[in-house]
Amino acid sequence: MKKILPLLAALTLSVAAAHTAVSGVTPAPNATVTAPKTVTLAFSEPVELRFSTFRVMAVPAGVTVAEAARRALVEKADSAALANQPVKLSGAAARLALTLKPRLKSGQYVIAWKILSEDGHPVTGSSSFRVR
Repeated sequence: MKKILPLLAALTLSVAAAHTAVSGVTPAPNATVTAPKTVTLAFSEPVELRFSTFRVMAVPAGVTVAEAARRALVEKADSAALANQPVKLSGAAARLALTLKPRLKSGQYVIAWKILSEDGHPVTGSSSFRVR
């Protein structure tokens, strides 16, 4: 019995610690593509969009993808620095498409997100792609 309790506790904690995640991104991570019209994110479970932030931004020269993602998330939704069109989000969704501005220039772009997990924890992440 003493050996089973730690195992049971570990299993319970791993289930309780599970957070909502981005389970798919289009364009695929590190893909090189012609300028897309949208980027799409799929989630492991529906997220409350009203409490989430999604941004797409060109990665400035000399800046890491991680730093560009951090910068993108603090930009206002209508910022000229962003590659995505401003959008008002509400409701819950398991999939989200963001419309991009027309004629993206060649270079690297970051898709950054901050979502509110069902258990109330914020989950941030990013993915990047290149435009030819």
